[in-house]
Amino acid sequence: MAAGITALSPVDGSVVAKRKFASKKEVNAAFLAARDAQKDWRNLSIAERAKYCTAAVDAMLAMKDEIIPELAWQMGRPVRYGAGELRGFEERARHMISIAASSLENVVPDPKAGFTRFIKREPLGVVFTIAPWNYPYLTAVNSIIPALMAGNAVVLKHASHTLLVGERFAKAFAKAGLPKGLFHNLVMSHEQASEVISSKLANMVCFTGSVPGGKAIERAAAGHFLSVGLELGGKDPAYVRSDANLSHAVENLVDGAFFNSGQSCCGIERIYVHKSLYKDFVDGAVALTKGYVLGSPLEEATTLGPMIKADAASFVRKQIASAVRAGAKAHIDEKAFAASKKGTPYLAPQILTDVNHQMSVMRDESFGPVVGIMKVSSDEEAVQLMNDSEFGLTAAIWTSDAGAAQAIGEKVETGTVFMNRCDYLDPALTWTGVKNTGRGATLSALGYEALTRPKSFHLRTKI
Repeated sequence: MAAGITALSPVDGSVVAKRKFASKKEVNAAFLAARDAQKDWRNLSIAERAKYCTAAVDAMLAMKDEIIPELAWQMGRPVRYGAGELRGFEERARHMISIAASSLENVVPDPKAGFTRFIKREPLGVVFTIAPWNYPYLTAVNSIIPALMAGNAVVLKHASHTLLVGERFAKAFAKAGLPKGLFHNLVMSHEQASEVISSKLANMVCFTGSVPGGKAIERAAAGHFLSVGLELGGKDPAYVRSDANLSHAVENLVDGAFFNSGQSCCGIERIYVHKSLYKDFVDGAVALTKGYVLGSPLEEATTLGPMIKADAASFVRKQIASAVRAGAKAHIDEKAFAASKKGTPYLAPQILTDVNHQMSVMRDESFGPVVGIMKVSSDEEAVQLMNDSEFGLTAAIWTSDAGAAQAIGEKVETGTVFMNRCDYLDPALTWTGVKNTGRGATLSALGYEALTRPKSFHLRTKI
């Protein structure tokens, strides 16, 4: 049998899907077909492109009843939350479709007698999207729909855990009647993806994943002058000021830390609380966390599903154990969660206090259901700790003072500043990161700039 991928479910280890890797001939043919189809697609009006993309969104949503349990089997998110991903998918897709015309219109400078001058936004050509498993529809749609709306063709390589998501995208575009060759879903190895990049088959690569993965893509793209967009790791902080609404902060930050079993690029991984609220915050967070129900994501009562694989759960367990050995206090008894067992993807949520930045759990990306909480005495101390990280995707500030939130946010090294919310992506705002979180931008009008190239026209009309 040809080499390929066997996707195993974190629910029970059963086989979700088996797919062969595309052959080199199939890969080359797909990119060639995409390039040919893009020549006509780029000449369609934005309104015409919007009809196809809107129909594809509608087709995807029509598959909701199949997609929700399928998601649970593939990556472990409880079915009670499955519809949320599709709502987010729809929100982002429809927003980017709606702003395409204004975002892609010509840039016209002030009039100059005897000249017609403008900057046109030209599509790049073929966009290669490499999507992750943790939010498989949300992350993929960030580039796929805007790329098509901008006049590009798209080739998708989805994560090995979520192969069926790529197939859902293909089905949705087929039902929408998208011109043949414009979208391709390919099953490929990491080595094949690297070869695609280094062979210049694509004009842009959009990758969401790990820092090592991002570095591998940059190595493959080096010297080829490709556009590369990278959203990589995160260790997102939250700061609870003394004037925060305590109950609201507790409820939202616990959810921000443990939703999707903590497997979110913008999930909360470290919390800094002003000393005046610290004890009450910790008590409230612990009480709320003890109410989670860990178990099969196919059960409606489950609020915390398994992690993507046993190795991922093992990594988080080691982080917790290392922190406890170094003096941290673990507030949740893992034995209270019967489904939490070593050697499996099922892991109880954990809150740690008496932590510091010498501990891996406060320094390295956990990507699991654990959060460390530290006491701070001032805004300045909170800012220093929030910035003490190699990552910078989002930072959340809980306060009743919007001016203070903005002032603090100006000092924090991050891509997005939240006030009184977290773990959310607003498609009207650009999604970007700093430091080792990556580079580039998706969504908003700025996302369209990343998917196009400027072309200036300087026309002398009077001689």
